[in-house]
Amino acid sequence: MRDDIGRTKSEIKIPSGTFYDGIEGYILRVERRDKQTGMMYNIQVYDHSAGKGNTRLTVADSGIIKMSKAKDYLTFQLFDGTNYQEENRRKYKDTSLALQRIRFHNQEMVIPLENYAFHHSDSARYGEQVKSMSLEELRHGHDSLTALVDEGTQKHVKEFLKQSNIGYRNQLDTSWRNRGRGNLPAPSVSGWKSLEQRERGLQAAVAAAKQYQSVASSQMYESAGYTQLIHRTDVEIWKKYAQALACLLLFFIGAPVGAIIKKGGLGTPAIISMLFFVLYWVVDISGERLANNGTTSAFVGKFISAFVLAPIGTWLTIKAIQDASIFNVDLLKSGFRKAKSKFFRMFRKTRIVYMGTPEFSVGPLDALIKSGYHVVGVVTVPDKPSGRGLKMNESAVKKYAVEHGLPLLQPEKLRDEEFLKALAAWKGDLFVVVGFRMLPDVVWQMPRFGTFNLHAALLPQYRGAAPINWAVINGENITGVTTFMIDKKIDTGGIILRSECRVEPTDTAGTLHDKLMELGSQLVIETVEGIVQRNVELRVQRSFIQGSELLKPAPKLTRELQHIDWRDTTKHVYNLVRGLSPYPCAFTELVPKEIAGQAGNDEGVMPGTDVPVMPSTDVPVMPGADRASLQLKIYFGEMRMDLHGEPGTVLSDGKTYFAIATEDGALAITDLQLAGKKRMDVHSFLLGFRNPTAYVASVGTSKAEIAKAAPKEDE
Repeated sequence: MRDDIGRTKSEIKIPSGTFYDGIEGYILRVERRDKQTGMMYNIQVYDHSAGKGNTRLTVADSGIIKMSKAKDYLTFQLFDGTNYQEENRRKYKDTSLALQRIRFHNQEMVIPLENYAFHHSDSARYGEQVKSMSLEELRHGHDSLTALVDEGTQKHVKEFLKQSNIGYRNQLDTSWRNRGRGNLPAPSVSGWKSLEQRERGLQAAVAAAKQYQSVASSQMYESAGYTQLIHRTDVEIWKKYAQALACLLLFFIGAPVGAIIKKGGLGTPAIISMLFFVLYWVVDISGERLANNGTTSAFVGKFISAFVLAPIGTWLTIKAIQDASIFNVDLLKSGFRKAKSKFFRMFRKTRIVYMGTPEFSVGPLDALIKSGYHVVGVVTVPDKPSGRGLKMNESAVKKYAVEHGLPLLQPEKLRDEEFLKALAAWKGDLFVVVGFRMLPDVVWQMPRFGTFNLHAALLPQYRGAAPINWAVINGENITGVTTFMIDKKIDTGGIILRSECRVEPTDTAGTLHDKLMELGSQLVIETVEGIVQRNVELRVQRSFIQGSELLKPAPKLTRELQHIDWRDTTKHVYNLVRGLSPYPCAFTELVPKEIAGQAGNDEGVMPGTDVPVMPSTDVPVMPGADRASLQLKIYFGEMRMDLHGEPGTVLSDGKTYFAIATEDGALAITDLQLAGKKRMDVHSFLLGFRNPTAYVASVGTSKAEIAKAAPKEDE
């Protein structure tokens, strides 16, 4: 059918002003044509059907052409013209011609046509092609071709061995047994008597090798036709099975696509399915060509498309069963917006002013720089003296800004006119605040995109200065980071994005700080992207409050909070230690029991014990005790519910553990630091701390401070 279609000619369209030879045996020329009526003017028709050249010519003033329904002849209706014909009716050798001229008013010319109508050819001429054979015929043909190849191979081997230069092959072959011959002496092969003899021998060897090569090449070309037919036959055999499998696999692609893509009617699933079919077609054609050339086996060549489609069909079917979507439309839109934003940033970058102070603020600033954003300046706190030597201490953000050559401002007051002028000179489009002071209206209203803050908690929970510490102190399992637009109040603006983070039972404020800094850095990038692309939706914070949920504050950490009250539960003490580690760190005071007993008579004691209430000073000293008490910072510990004693009692074996009793158990301290000493593990501590059970812990104030920070019903 393909060949029949190829032979069928298209519709006749005679152009104006040029000679047209599209009709076999005729050349036509038309001066002009009326497109509405189809009438042609100034017509010339050259009849070459007799094969004698330009001996027949018809010229007409006008005419119209029509084709029969069967497309087997063409009718020319000509008006007002002349027929010219030159004939020779005399002898063959006479080259003279007689001109005949006939004028006409109306003449009809019939021109026979060939190949303008579609005709089915006899399919017998394709009967021997492998593509038209049945599976049984292909297998029979494969066996026949294989037999021919084997027969040809045997013939080629015999012809090759008959070459004169291999005459002594049986003598050289140790497996050949012939009583009439012995082994060929080695000297007669390689014992050259002269250089000329050696040269002749080597030339003869080269000539013999070339002869073998020529014979082998001719034999290869002789069998190449059969080998090619075997490859094509094998391909057609496996094609019968591969195409059936492909139909099944394409069903397991098209059906799930139609089930998953529920919107768009038939069009979208059909287009996607067509793309998968094109993928199959490209892979299948490539594999078939490789198999026909013998580059790969016929099985691999025809089933390689199945190897590609099977995982896709399996994945789509699973997605359809799970009623899951193939593509996340929101993710695609987000990717498009990011690409668009990056494209426009090449021409006009968003100018960002960054404000921050602590180590937590360094991560987001570094993420902005590495993501290619244009940070035009950094604002941080002024340097402050600290330590015994009152050495000027620089903020972590300042150190980063100086290392990376970023413009820096360190205002004493945020309403200072000089600072406001310098800040406005940066022409910032967006202010990003992470761990900085409360901004006045004149500052956060300055940029055209506004000012947003990164808070280390899931707002509206834990508003305040120490959200990371209080999340651990309160034993939260989930916390996170939030970005919100700054308004007149503290941490109350519209929420942009939130991202959750799991708090592990062994997390401290330090480890949680690092996790939230990494999470917050990514959230800052996403927030900046959304704001620049104008694709953010602010949500009021009360929309995140569920039912009667109480809001937990995150106030500043006080000295009273650090002082452990051992009358609390083991879990609460454990969480307090984690929430204050590694800074500012929870502490207790160890007092010798005999001094604690003396002080108890004057200053009051812990109920049921002789442990006195100790003042929480840097180096606590009992009245008249001459620095007898010891301050102990606790960085980490383990809950021991198998140890018991009066709250504040030191429990230890002097070698492996050092614990202090709580209300319902004990906290086994594993990482600690004595005042004036280095931080150490408990084993190192016990090596230098003799008779630990001779001490008791003073009453602290942490329990009361935690109660003050608890959420209230009326709040």
